[in-house]
Amino acid sequence: MAEKRKSNKRRHQLSVGEFYKRYGDELGLSLQGSDVGFNRLIKEPTINRPGLVLAGFYTYFAFKRIQVIGNSENSYLKSLTVSQRTKHFTDLCSRKIPCIVISRGYEIPQELLEVAESKGISILKTKMISMKFINAATIRLEWDFAPITSEHGCMVDVQGIGVMVRGDSGTGKSECVLGLIERGASLVADDIVRYRSIEGRELIGTSPSMGRFHMEVRGLGIINIPRIFGVASMRVEKRLDLVVTLRSVEKTQDIERVGIRKKNYEILNIKVPHIELPVAPGRDMASLVEVAALDQKLKTFGHDSAIEFDKKLLKTIAEKRIV
Repeated sequence: MAEKRKSNKRRHQLSVGEFYKRYGDELGLSLQGSDVGFNRLIKEPTINRPGLVLAGFYTYFAFKRIQVIGNSENSYLKSLTVSQRTKHFTDLCSRKIPCIVISRGYEIPQELLEVAESKGISILKTKMISMKFINAATIRLEWDFAPITSEHGCMVDVQGIGVMVRGDSGTGKSECVLGLIERGASLVADDIVRYRSIEGRELIGTSPSMGRFHMEVRGLGIINIPRIFGVASMRVEKRLDLVVTLRSVEKTQDIERVGIRKKNYEILNIKVPHIELPVAPGRDMASLVEVAALDQKLKTFGHDSAIEFDKKLLKTIAEKRIV
């Protein structure tokens, strides 16, 4: 059966309640007042400091982001009278902001808590300094908002190189991956690999939680990889470095022999090195995939065997012509 790629999807928003539930402990967040604003939506995966807004400048206000009140904002609010502080804070909470985070563990005045409560805004507090919180929260939000897609195939970590083995049904993907695991590789995902594009520069592969740590092998059924091969035989996630497609000999008439012509496999607009290996009786596919992974690792250090051989060949020919 021909393989089909599942459509990619991207999260466009995250509720404040979900953000607090997922990352509250990691970011040291505590809820001030009630959770009245937990249904509000975070629509941009970054953080904003509303210093200019508190001063009355609303042009280019990034209201879709989490608002962080840090040392400078807190000092400014303290410099105002109670009525001025309440007015500026009310103006901020009247916008369609997701929530407000108070950094450095500052205590927010009761009148401001009441304003936020009346406007349906949740106030969170963290002891982290502003920049550390912004950096940590942005990383987590970028992960949540990153584009996701699924690919049919098996993914393994071969000596630090993330390899996806794909191919038509019956080409021996499972047998190949089992052979790699016996050689010390770690299974990331079987059958379905879920990829997440991080900042458009790399792909992180993982397994759906339901099938994690398991693998289906024809004739054997479903097996538990870490229980058979040990805990070192599994990885929860891995960066994708190489795609290997197994093809029957009949479908590999125009196979690359030298390796000069490079092929890529595109996932979420990111191009990954791609090679095709012909499957035939007697070929040790696990060994070939392992060598392909090690060769890819060598290329990351700037050594391309095919190009180096081509240069050496051209140099030899040139020297003979001179003689």
